[in-house]
Amino acid sequence: MKKLAILIGAAAALAAPAFAIEDAIATRKAIMQGNGALAGLAVGIMKGEIPYSPAAANAVLIGLRADAMSFGDYIPAESDAGDNTRASPKIWEDRAGFDAELAKFQETTAAAAEAGGREGPADLAAFQAAVGPVLQTCQSCHEGYQLSRD
Repeated sequence: MKKLAILIGAAAALAAPAFAIEDAIATRKAIMQGNGALAGLAVGIMKGEIPYSPAAANAVLIGLRADAMSFGDYIPAESDAGDNTRASPKIWEDRAGFDAELAKFQETTAAAAEAGGREGPADLAAFQAAVGPVLQTCQSCHEGYQLSRD
């Protein structure tokens, strides 16, 4: 019985990293889905399809900032392949370049959140000025470090 307990414990210890990697992939996918929803809201506001609201604009800016600050925690070296991940192998091949893109995302979201202040950007033009660089950073990173949907 004692040997069985040791074997079960050993098997669980060996399986834990695999579960952690799957959790990392699932978490980063969830963050990016949320990020995409925020970007969609931002674009809808910028196009006038959604009426401008300082509170909604502020929620977009704060949400993007939170995503920027947490996303990098879910890209460990062992998570370069997994179930339906669109993360490009280039992330791990060019980690310095990817980390630079992530730092740029963090910087632009910090500036955008700061520009929004406590109440959110005062008007649509202020929101566009704040969120525009963030969306450009997203696009740049996706072009270099995300696999296409094809």
